[in-house]
Amino acid sequence: MGIVIGVVGPHDLVDDVAATCEEQPGVSALRLDYDHESQAPAIVEAHANAVEGWLFTGIVPYMLARDADMLSRPASFVDYSGATLLSGLVRLQHEGYDVTRLSIDTLAPADVTATFTEAGLPTDQLRTLGYRPEMTSKKAIAFHRRGPGHPVITCLSSVHEALREEMHVLRLAPSVHSVRVALRQLLLTAEGQAQEDAQIALGLIEVDGEDGLLREATALGGTLAGFRGGTHLLVTTRGPLYDATGGFTGLPMLGRLAAGGRVVRVGFGLGRSAAEAESLARRALARARRIGDVAAVLSLRADTDIVLESVTSTPAGEQNLSVLARRVGLSVPTLERLLEARDASGGEPLTTREIAERLAVQQRTARRMLHRLELAGLAERTGNLTSGSSGRPLTLYRLTL
Repeated sequence: MGIVIGVVGPHDLVDDVAATCEEQPGVSALRLDYDHESQAPAIVEAHANAVEGWLFTGIVPYMLARDADMLSRPASFVDYSGATLLSGLVRLQHEGYDVTRLSIDTLAPADVTATFTEAGLPTDQLRTLGYRPEMTSKKAIAFHRRGPGHPVITCLSSVHEALREEMHVLRLAPSVHSVRVALRQLLLTAEGQAQEDAQIALGLIEVDGEDGLLREATALGGTLAGFRGGTHLLVTTRGPLYDATGGFTGLPMLGRLAAGGRVVRVGFGLGRSAAEAESLARRALARARRIGDVAAVLSLRADTDIVLESVTSTPAGEQNLSVLARRVGLSVPTLERLLEARDASGGEPLTTREIAERLAVQQRTARRMLHRLELAGLAERTGNLTSGSSGRPLTLYRLTL
């Protein structure tokens, strides 16, 4: 089975990077370009459910998406030091420029020094501005303008556009070798994540009554069956269980089931095979019995047992937002803002424009979000509202999440 990689970057780089990715058997690329690197987080948020991994054409869009907490899938970026930087230096030298006197942004100073040293070039007259979270294209532009007029090497299309009429600017483009290195790293990470998330998770459940048990199993993406001695067997995988337990810390279903019965004991086992998972689930249930009438334990390999706290902060019937975010490909903060918009409207339908304004996004981004929610059964169209202009009518949505 193939893997879909979302390639994110400026429009003039995405196609070449994607084409290099698609040289790898089983890899297909979703080309997602932007006009400015600040648009990267919104692009990732809108398309998160369509890919198994992200490859960014540079560190800046990657860091912007990461710092915005949008990376719910494995991600990597193309490193511009090494082969990419060397190819740029060769190009500048062929054009007659002194490559020992440069102003360079984004690349880490240590990486620049290492590349120059390996090439036998001095570094004492280089000016470097390494990437930091607070760095913006405006700061990079100001950094280069403060310099003594050296040629500029930039990794940012916005910097290149701003300075190309003032000074000689070389914008680095990812080398094929650098793209292949980044893709190899991404595929290894994605494969490991997929194998980890696909680990079998078996739950053995002892409960007084069965009310709500099937609903809880469904929320975990699992199936429910009878087991020996009146115990119930819940079969799921690591990914949904990890999300529903807040990273293996608390089990909201424990408190909800306890509200309807005196005894609720749950033992989860996480293993590489069904036999291993069942053995660990038995161990977990035995420990839960020793703890008391209401208890949940997760047993892992290497004799590791985790007691899952009873989480009562989530009201009965309300889905865990992290599970929901994974399901629809949106971030938890976005879902929280959508819930606030729903509550502020008193449950009345909202237009795509109103959603866009409340979330501070473009209308096309709001339409994509609402379409995802609609496909997941968490929003429904109730009609159209004429916008009062020659533009397209505004669709009305009722949020049901």
